[in-house]
Amino acid sequence: MEPDTSIQKVVITGGSSGIGRSLTQKFASAGFDVINADINPPKKEIGHFILVDLTQPDQVDQLINKVKDLWGAGPDVLICNAGRGVHNKLTEGYPDEWENIFRLNVFSAFRLIRAFVPEMQNRGSGDVVFISSISADHAYIYGGIYTATKAAIEQLAETLRLEVQPEVRVTVVRPGVVDTRFFKNMINGSQTPESIGWGSINPDQIADSVLYAVNQPREMMLNNIELRPVAQTM
Repeated sequence: MEPDTSIQKVVITGGSSGIGRSLTQKFASAGFDVINADINPPKKEIGHFILVDLTQPDQVDQLINKVKDLWGAGPDVLICNAGRGVHNKLTEGYPDEWENIFRLNVFSAFRLIRAFVPEMQNRGSGDVVFISSISADHAYIYGGIYTATKAAIEQLAETLRLEVQPEVRVTVVRPGVVDTRFFKNMINGSQTPESIGWGSINPDQIADSVLYAVNQPREMMLNNIELRPVAQTM
């Protein structure tokens, strides 16, 4: 059976939990055909799930092939959401761990962009969304590696916007403190939204903002969206 080209297709990395899970739910509810690419299976499968370790280039290549095999083409929307935090002083951490964080947070996005965006350009339409962080331009002790990955993503996003406009729209979403398992999954981290003390926002609110941006008329794009708890000072 030929794929239904009238249905918008979206690839979401890290779609099994946290912000990613909210993204898969929101986009599926809005009528998109969703692929969730994650190292962990979701508790409830929505759309299509592809198991992948995004830190491994060969597995990213396999993901790309599986997406094209399933749909016969790349996605209309690519959401680079997968990421992990690390809480180390630069004089005390482990460079091998840091390299793995860069592979996940940054280099997987490079590979997916290279694979999928040229087809969007040829089609004359597409969206790429990066889930970044308020911390991308706010240095803090123990946060050097994580903030460096988010700063890199934002430079990548702005360069991509300049290179692919007007056919492809590029959006960066910069959340503040979000109520997810991000802090529990952080390497060497011990913080929680409660210990930070600014309150938190809900991952559904992030997903709503991404869907809002993607659903704008094609002649307009939302380049940067910041969302934070009202008490957050950074």
